[in-house]
Amino acid sequence: MAKRHNIGPGAGATRRLFGGLARAFAAVAAMAWGASACEDNLTHPVAPDAYVGPDVVELTCVPNLDGEIGAAELAPTTGVPVSYLVSPAGVTRAVDPVGVVDGSGRRVWDLTLPDGDPTIQVKATPIGATWFAASFPSDAVAVPLDAAQSIDAVYRHDADRQVFELLGLASHEENPAEGKTLWQYEVPVVLYRFPLKDGARWTSVGEVRNGLVRGLPYAGRDTYEVEVAGSGRLELPDATFSQVLRVRNHLVSQPAVGAVSSRWQVSFLFECFGEVARMTSASGEASADFTSAAEVRRFGL
Repeated sequence: MAKRHNIGPGAGATRRLFGGLARAFAAVAAMAWGASACEDNLTHPVAPDAYVGPDVVELTCVPNLDGEIGAAELAPTTGVPVSYLVSPAGVTRAVDPVGVVDGSGRRVWDLTLPDGDPTIQVKATPIGATWFAASFPSDAVAVPLDAAQSIDAVYRHDADRQVFELLGLASHEENPAEGKTLWQYEVPVVLYRFPLKDGARWTSVGEVRNGLVRGLPYAGRDTYEVEVAGSGRLELPDATFSQVLRVRNHLVSQPAVGAVSSRWQVSFLFECFGEVARMTSASGEASADFTSAAEVRRFGL
């Protein structure tokens, strides 16, 4: 198993490099001394220029571990790929969204196992670079929704209104073999209301009219019940996050044609990193503390 890196206060340390440089310098000095014993030194040493390192890039967001996540600590960055370990399609996983309480009274979620999950890279794309740009506001971003990255979710981060919204969905390609998907919520769904902190909860309803799903007409109503339910330490195969917020999201979808469906999603959010792990239940799951997941995603290499 790869070594995990703790991400929290005091993470990282100054590295000092030692080696044969001093011994090599001593050997060169001895050779020069031997030569000077036989004849006059005809050269004059020139002091080398001082080394100038590259400019330090200032971090735009630094976690302060104050127990809540503000709008500035969950702003999307476009064009930066992030790697996730994702459970294989069609494979259910035993999970524990509840976690355990350690000896210090702190809740801990251990998602270090299993090993061997495939990796995907996810990045946010400016809406202007997509085929469906004309259907959404110019400040929106598109992010792959499914692990196969065939469907994009369209989001908007509004720091003035202190919300992170879901605007709609679209197929990643304009004309995929299975048919085009494109629909917008008439009123955006509030996925996150800032600041995120333990105990916060809200309900948001999104309605779709004149949409397309795989080339077929679609209309429906989605109800999102969101709750920030606790904080603690999250252990992953490649990193440990010292203080995450657990966010539960219960989605009930009621299409104009077809049966009502529902599912739970439990996400773990860390300041400046965003979502670092996710457990998604099977359709029809009744409990927020489900023990079998249809998909598990974990931040990793």
